Amino acid sequence: MRNATARGNVPDAPMNDSVPAGRRLERAALERVVLRAAQLQAGSRELEDGLTEDDVLKLGADVGIPAPYLRQALMEERMRAAQPAESSVAGWLAGPRYVVAERAVPLTNERVMQALEHWMADGELLTVRRRHADQTTWEPRRGTIASLKRSFRVGGRNYQLAQAREVAAQASAVDTQRAYVRLAADVGNTRGRRIGGAAALAALGAAAAGLMLAFGVAPLVAILALPAASLGALGVARRHQREAAQVQVALEQVLDRLEHGEIQIPSKTPKGPPPALEWIAGEIRRTLRP
Repeated sequence: MRNATARGNVPDAPMNDSVPAGRRLERAALERVVLRAAQLQAGSRELEDGLTEDDVLKLGADVGIPAPYLRQALMEERMRAAQPAESSVAGWLAGPRYVVAERAVPLTNERVMQALEHWMADGELLTVRRRHADQTTWEPRRGTIASLKRSFRVGGRNYQLAQAREVAAQASAVDTQRAYVRLAADVGNTRGRRIGGAAALAALGAAAAGLMLAFGVAPLVAILALPAASLGALGVARRHQREAAQVQVALEQVLDRLEHGEIQIPSKTPKGPPPALEWIAGEIRRTLRP
């Protein structure tokens, strides 16, 4: 009787199988839900089999995601998969060989490549190395004028991309008005120099320890030269990380200029560059001007 009375005083909880209002899914959970829903929509295949790009586009159409966003996401995934993985000892010791910047910009493919051709030559002092079907690569321009421009920092620029061995650009159409651009810089040259300097410093420390032992210095003092040199060598190698970060910023700045329409492509073919002596004299006058 008591149990019946107690039960009667408490109203039955409403039956509701829906997710409580206001509950949010974390990113990882959301990805699992979307992928599982895609699997169910696609049929009986196992989740581990993945989905084709057509399946993704069909699923997006079913749930109302505009096709341009899906195509951009697919391009990002393809380019991410194409990026070489860094798992070498050199990568652990000094930092990455490649730095990458990528985003969608409100320009057509043709306009993107025209703007990049102009900016890499004029704004970064690079010259075309190769033109492939899907990408263009540049390398630092050689010569006295280019070297002087970098030394004088003409236009207030650091010409950071000229420190890279090679800069590559790819552009893929997202829709008729937007392109997804990927810039990648190979900074293996600067990493190699840092690793070479670190190796030389470590060897110098080992040689110093050997000489101290040979001249009768206390073994403990001599042995301490080895870890000291090793720490110094590690510091030299790790400087490459800061250099790679600076190149990364330079790539992002190029994308900023593309995104905001700051690269003005000349409408007319420019005349040839001024004579070297005239250019040098003009830069000296500008530098010495109060």
